[in-house]
Amino acid sequence: MSLSVVRNAANTSSIIKTLSDEHKFKLKGTGVVSFHLCCGWFHDDDGKLCYAPHQHVEKVMNNYLRLFGKHPHNAHSPLTLGNHPKLDTSDLLYDTNIQIYQSLIGSLQWAIQIGRFGIATPVMTLSRFRACPRQGHLDCVKRVIGYLSKFKHGIIRICTDKPDCSNIPKKEYDWFYTCYAGAREGVPEDCPTPRGNLVIATTYVDANLFHDMISGRSLTGILHLLNMTPIDWCSKLQTTVETATFGSEHVAARTATEQIMDLHLTLRYMGVPID
Repeated sequence: MSLSVVRNAANTSSIIKTLSDEHKFKLKGTGVVSFHLCCGWFHDDDGKLCYAPHQHVEKVMNNYLRLFGKHPHNAHSPLTLGNHPKLDTSDLLYDTNIQIYQSLIGSLQWAIQIGRFGIATPVMTLSRFRACPRQGHLDCVKRVIGYLSKFKHGIIRICTDKPDCSNIPKKEYDWFYTCYAGAREGVPEDCPTPRGNLVIATTYVDANLFHDMISGRSLTGILHLLNMTPIDWCSKLQTTVETATFGSEHVAARTATEQIMDLHLTLRYMGVPID
């Protein structure tokens, strides 16, 4: 079959018809998407397309019930204020309990990947103890699951409306008057011609100084949005030890900038116009 057949098809329906009728492909799941990668896809009351890992969260709850014989206690936050798992000195877990801990961490990591980024930081912190967890770490994981249980109906709405940036002041910085004056983003010459509506990419970034009480390493947290839809997120320990908030914020901003460059390059090669 020539690829031109697919490229010249007017719409999705004609592609499906060509593949099934002319080329005798047996297709399934060609209707409107309703479930993919443990996420349910649906429209809310306002007609916005949404996705949510409700089925996966329910699976985590059922697994918790099977392992511990009771439902998790609802929690209003993933971790308590001032909780530092690195300083935990409770009894070490052994054998089966270690496997349980690792299994729970794995299921929570997948929940983050498919939309529940609100637990990214505590799960990242607790996942560092998978090889040798303690009872206090397991209790923290139980609380994170209790937080998911409390807010199990969280969803992500695909909102294409542009954010209102009119109230953000346009500042002048010292580097405007250095060798970086007039610097512009490099756009590859072989990118396709952008089509469609302009997209505004927004990034939120922050740092938590001295997140690791033993090593002194800070934490970077990043959230990327296209228009008003979160599309990527990151929570990770920094590789250096910073002694002041300025340093940790600078390291976080650098990481965010590198991710922004990668995101912009991906969008440009997909033919998406960036505002």
